[in-house]
Amino acid sequence: MQDPRASSGSEEPRVGFPTVRVAAVQATPAILDADASIEKAARLLGECAEQGAQLAVLPETFVPIYPSNSWARGASSFAGWDELWERLWDNAVDVPGPLVERLVEACRETGLICAIGVNERESNRPGTLYNTLLLLGPEGLLWRHRKLMPTHHERLFHGFGSGEDLGVVETPVGRIGGLICWENRMPLARNAVYMGGPQIWVAPTADDSDGWLASMRHIAIESGAFVVSVPQFIPASAFPSDFPVPLPEGKEVFGEGGAAIVEPRRGEVIAGPLRGEEGIVVADCDLREGLRAKRTFDVVGHYAAAFSRGAGEAAPPGPARSPGRAG
Repeated sequence: MQDPRASSGSEEPRVGFPTVRVAAVQATPAILDADASIEKAARLLGECAEQGAQLAVLPETFVPIYPSNSWARGASSFAGWDELWERLWDNAVDVPGPLVERLVEACRETGLICAIGVNERESNRPGTLYNTLLLLGPEGLLWRHRKLMPTHHERLFHGFGSGEDLGVVETPVGRIGGLICWENRMPLARNAVYMGGPQIWVAPTADDSDGWLASMRHIAIESGAFVVSVPQFIPASAFPSDFPVPLPEGKEVFGEGGAAIVEPRRGEVIAGPLRGEEGIVVADCDLREGLRAKRTFDVVGHYAAAFSRGAGEAAPPGPARSPGRAG
């Protein structure tokens, strides 16, 4: 992806290696209320700035709710889900649009770069929603990425991204790239982002499992980037009394969280994981650590050399072997 602030000349911008204070913001949205969710996000950006953060990352589809399989699996029915769909659409985000501009204003007020997940709509063509990751700064919208493959039940709510937006963005706090939730399991999507040389990898998600954190540690090592993982914390008490579909009885929490920041050399968790509550996880990330990590492993550099020589081509099939015979 081209740097939106790059000059029109032929000289490439020099990559910097600052130490960046990063905040993983584990927060509960104002469910099905886009305006209140945006105002909460703006307030949280202020809290991050008070802690000295330069980059803040919020969860997947923070505005206005993630359609969790724990309560949304019934959406496959043709009946009974129209009201939820309409309220979700009414509280989705136009990009660009006034809700985005409110967050940009908050970035101007705080000097922060902000990554946030939203349900995106197209008001000029009402219909499909998208699971979208936005990167915003004081100068405006820096990047928009639509999730390539909605996971399982998410396809009942979200359309498919095109993949044209995979890449990184050069910012004052380093090169930022990333993917949404289980896109992070897609090797080819990761590789497309790796080609841009991300220094910070943002990973908003709804996955609160130990397996997810293991994936984040792997991606930190593989990418040579600091990884900022931000799951959701969604208590049952956060749902409004007029929520249009029933919630499972006896379930108190619909997302435990697990916000964490991971360093690139050994995949060590340097902040978090935070579970069972809202909160802000902060770490100082020396981007030279990523450069040092790539001295020994650069997945799209010297470790890609074998594939550039054709070693990645599939070998022709050999003769079949009989069971039990060594060959």
